[in-house]
Amino acid sequence: MTSRGELSLSNVSKRFGSTFAVNEFTEHFEPGQYVCLLGPSGCGKSTTLRMIAGHESVTTGDIKLDGKSITRLRPAQRGTAMMFQSYALFPHLNVVDNVAFSLKMKGVDSSTRKSKANDLLELVHMSDFANRLPDQLSGGQQQRVALARSLITEPSVLLLDEPLSALDPFLRIRMRAELSRLQKELNITFIHVTHSQDEAMALSDKIVLMNNAVIEQAGTPIDVFNKPQTEFVARFMGGHNVINVDNQTYALRMDRTRIDKTTTGMEAQVSHIEFLGRSVDVSLALNNTEIVASMTDELFNNNTLSEGETVNVHWTPGDLHTLASKPQ
Repeated sequence: MTSRGELSLSNVSKRFGSTFAVNEFTEHFEPGQYVCLLGPSGCGKSTTLRMIAGHESVTTGDIKLDGKSITRLRPAQRGTAMMFQSYALFPHLNVVDNVAFSLKMKGVDSSTRKSKANDLLELVHMSDFANRLPDQLSGGQQQRVALARSLITEPSVLLLDEPLSALDPFLRIRMRAELSRLQKELNITFIHVTHSQDEAMALSDKIVLMNNAVIEQAGTPIDVFNKPQTEFVARFMGGHNVINVDNQTYALRMDRTRIDKTTTGMEAQVSHIEFLGRSVDVSLALNNTEIVASMTDELFNNNTLSEGETVNVHWTPGDLHTLASKPQ
């Protein structure tokens, strides 16, 4: 099956008065990619999504879908569909009519639109709930209905604005797997806004990490995590210490920060120990800086560390990754 949804944003900006919500966003997404726009609140990721959807105007720049500029088109003309954070289901319509609603607005006959709606309900495993009203569904079930409704127009790009944020942690993990499965089956581009590093790492082929209206770094989850380009990326992605060695700033993965009582290294004091199940995070005071060493529970138990004691910190030089002061 041919992938759909080659998307390019070229120097796209959105300005409110003198303030940039998005500044010079340039990125190319291959058809059939799962992309996560990641970043803290207010960084510009949701505004970017809304500009792709046509729900927010572009101040400058151009957006192309499958080689055609969609920048000035109405949302319904773009070949995109958006699933909103609130799901926005019609409370007075049952599930199948909610899914079929946009086809009804286009004048598609009842039997055709309901047949297509039922096909999509089967895809999202909601066929048994076709006649229920939204308030008779759980949060996860409502999300599946909202997904089916977004897909009924056969978009080339599906836009998802924090789709998992309203779900409890256990259900959130289950729905991550469902989104991944759906994206692979449909073979279209998903653009997914999230502030969760774990969500972006688990789902995406490509992460675009934003900060203060600009792209801080873009790449595969492996590259963004293992090769952060700036201090912001290293700290936001988590799992890294930011340290200064010979007046140069580096990122050092916490699980590659080694501590023991016998090996020669830099002396540090254990300030806090946090048991996390499969691992133990040991916080250390090192030269007026707090760093963390993440250890397996077995390694921690073999070292019998306690708060307040002095240990030696060391690492392999190859584990230090140089950081730039700003995005390149």
